[in-house]
Amino acid sequence: MTLRRIITGFSQVFVGVLFIISGLIKLNDPVGFSFKLQDYFAPEVLDLDFLSPYALMLAVMVVLVEVILGVMLLLGYAKKLTLWSLMGMIVFFTFLTFYSAYFNKVTDCGCFGDALKLTPWESFTKDVVLLVLIAWLIWQESLLYTAGTQLMRSGLVLLATIAALAFGYQVLMHLPTVDFRPYKIGANIALGMSVPADAPPPIIEYRWQFEGPEGSFELVNTTGRTPAAEGAELIGVETEFIRPPYEPPIHDFSMERDGMDYTQEFLQTPKLLIVVAYNLAVSETAGLAALNRTVSRARAAGYRVIGLSASGQEEVTQYQAEFGWDLDFYFCDMTTLKTIVRSNPGLITLKSGTITQKAHWGDAKELKFN
Repeated sequence: MTLRRIITGFSQVFVGVLFIISGLIKLNDPVGFSFKLQDYFAPEVLDLDFLSPYALMLAVMVVLVEVILGVMLLLGYAKKLTLWSLMGMIVFFTFLTFYSAYFNKVTDCGCFGDALKLTPWESFTKDVVLLVLIAWLIWQESLLYTAGTQLMRSGLVLLATIAALAFGYQVLMHLPTVDFRPYKIGANIALGMSVPADAPPPIIEYRWQFEGPEGSFELVNTTGRTPAAEGAELIGVETEFIRPPYEPPIHDFSMERDGMDYTQEFLQTPKLLIVVAYNLAVSETAGLAALNRTVSRARAAGYRVIGLSASGQEEVTQYQAEFGWDLDFYFCDMTTLKTIVRSNPGLITLKSGTITQKAHWGDAKELKFN
């Protein structure tokens, strides 16, 4: 076996498997990927805000194509179409990750959803490697492995497409099958907000600027103490984190109302049902209309029930009157609420701060209050 054939075989498997894994992770949470696309569409990034209403549709299409192209590559199916489609996708992704890294616009590309966080430059490097491998595969197309017969390959691609569509529909109508976020079932929010005693302390580099008889010069240390520099005048200091402070998995969660913070009170409540609606104006109307039945069931079982939203009080009051809600809403950051549950509205139950259940509004009847 020649070296060229070995490199081609490795590249075919590596690229195909990586596209399938990346696509499936995002297909597990297409709503989360759509939020990432909205970040890119924002006026201060790519200024494509007119695409924001279609973010979810685009997210589903992109991840489906990503998975299917990965399967097609592994099978050696429609080689030219597959390879040039992969090249088009990776060129586009490389542009996005370079733009994010260079201009520091979107600090997490969402390449692997919440399962694996990459820095912008790490994402760009990954895409450059894939770009090189796909270019090699285009050059060495004749050496690509081809599985079975044409009929078998077509059947497997069709099955993969149907399976991907079914999986995408399942998670859109319910919630992600695997929850990689810090608000997964079983997580204690208060614990997630705390800094462990053994957390590594930050390391700060201090660059002290001095002016001396022979001109300006710089001294560097990480102690924070002003270094001795006889006969020189300190004219300034610049700091940079070598190791940033430890950031807890949950660092932006709060429950506020009328300027008061109720977070600790609610996290100590033995039985709590939270209706999460990150933006009432774009919430599913059917979900909002069905809330009262769930609220009544929860209260009958001894649960305290509150709403959590980033919408303003005036908007909350309007919806309370429209749907006849008998529950108070508290304020929380919109990004946090989008992270907590991928449904608008969504429902979570807490017992002394520990998340015991999460549900899409369409699955509210499945919640057990005990």
